[in-house]
Amino acid sequence: MVGGCALYSRLPISLLVIHYIYRSYYKKEQERLDLKAQEERIQESREAQQRITQMEYERLQQEMESKNRELAVSTMSMIKKNEFLNEIKKQLQSTDLDEVKPIIRKINRSLSNEDDWKFFENAFNQADQHFLKKIKKTHPDLTSNDLKICAYLRLNLSSKEIAPLLNISVKSVEVKRYRLRKKLGIQAKQSLIDYILEV
Repeated sequence: MVGGCALYSRLPISLLVIHYIYRSYYKKEQERLDLKAQEERIQESREAQQRITQMEYERLQQEMESKNRELAVSTMSMIKKNEFLNEIKKQLQSTDLDEVKPIIRKINRSLSNEDDWKFFENAFNQADQHFLKKIKKTHPDLTSNDLKICAYLRLNLSSKEIAPLLNISVKSVEVKRYRLRKKLGIQAKQSLIDYILEV
């Protein structure tokens, strides 16, 4: 009888211990599962953010490529227009008629039109946002004509392509390029275009 009472009195304590152990185990297990679920949510969030960043990067790349194409097309159309006007001007200058002089003056005004440069500069700045600001800051003594040549060289245009844009001869472009090299302090062995592209 005494042994039975002793067993009975020990039973609730052992049940309490077992209950405490199970409860402690399930609590830790639940905490582990919660932590795992939280880590999975963080990982999913991180992956979603990476996908958004990648999509944004691809969108910006496409936008940049589109702006570069627009810039190339507008530059080439300006070159062709100026070449055409220069050709007409030459033909008109070969005549001695007084009636053509006003037409030649109009052609000259069109060729030296700053609106073309403003249009180009705007398109250029959209495609290559920091170049003109950076080169102005690095070389504050550059003139507006120097900056134009820098922008055209940044597009890898040849002297022959630059000449109609500035309404000057190819030889004059070569002279301007030589003077620009001196202003920029470029060594003889370094390429002007490479320097411009690295800015």
